[in-house]
Amino acid sequence: MRQSIIQVDSFTDKPFAGNPAGVCFLDGPAKESWMRSVASEMNLSETAFFYKQGKDYNYNLRWFTPVAEVEMCGHATLASAHVLFKDNHVPHDNRITFHTLSGPLYASLNGEWIELNFPAKIPREESIPENLESALGFKPSYFAKAGEDCMAVCDSEDTIRNLTPNISAIEKLPTRGLIVTARGSGDYNFISRFFAPAVGIPEDPVTGSAHCVLAPYWMNVLGKTEMVGYQASPRGGAVRVRVEDDRVILAGKAVIVIRGELYT
Repeated sequence: MRQSIIQVDSFTDKPFAGNPAGVCFLDGPAKESWMRSVASEMNLSETAFFYKQGKDYNYNLRWFTPVAEVEMCGHATLASAHVLFKDNHVPHDNRITFHTLSGPLYASLNGEWIELNFPAKIPREESIPENLESALGFKPSYFAKAGEDCMAVCDSEDTIRNLTPNISAIEKLPTRGLIVTARGSGDYNFISRFFAPAVGIPEDPVTGSAHCVLAPYWMNVLGKTEMVGYQASPRGGAVRVRVEDDRVILAGKAVIVIRGELYT
């Protein structure tokens, strides 16, 4: 049996930038052990597996890192939606509903941009963990937890861009990943980076789910409901965000870079 697999660069309009994701469009449910093996073989931050569920444009969607299943992944959802629209599985004027561990997530086209409708994750301030300052090389002005992740705010954009953290120390935090962020400049309202060594991702290039935390935080700081964030990893990528009540609309572009077949 052969299974098609596609590699998509998300949150970018050019190949070899943004965040690469594997995309497997399945005929139906697959064994979890097989999905884990494929994700490990792809060795990308996430590989998405989805199949048609019921009527209209409903799909069951799961995401796996090389070592673990995750509850939410923005860039691999964007990649999945891009494949469905690009290959004409879904008409461009229709909305996709993905059924996931995080509940229903929605994707639709707005011009050249794909908009993802995700639940907002409100950060809750907590005391700064011991040794976090030494792990990061700066003292956060604000530290919070939100969902699976935690977030540290820095007063300097340059510090975030030039950060070389202690990944081993971050891995010991009781969280999926660590978001670091600062107010941006120029075209960007804020910048960020995301480290998740606990699930096999030392640094993620562009993280949609992290922007579900960043958007409500920076909305309250900047007084804006629509913003543009830039994730300043070596590959880098921009994410448009819009806060609507308890949801965050993430907008990005994507590019297919590889089409292949898995021999299973």
